Amino acid sequence: MKKAKKRVFSIVKAVKENARDRVGTPPPERVIPDPKQKLAAKPKHKETLADLLEKRDGDV
Repeated sequence: MKKAKKRVFSIVKAVKENARDRVGTPPPERVIPDPKQKLAAKPKHKETLADLLEKRDGDV
């Protein structure tokens, strides 16, 4: 068997562990919606009256 590797003390890890004990774990990250994807979802221009009338005539 291989000999277990000795762990090196890390100040950063010790400070984070201490903070988690006192404050608690941080909340999970929130996903911020992509602004480009949001713009692509909605139309750039409103539909004209002529377009609306054509759609209505085609449905009936």
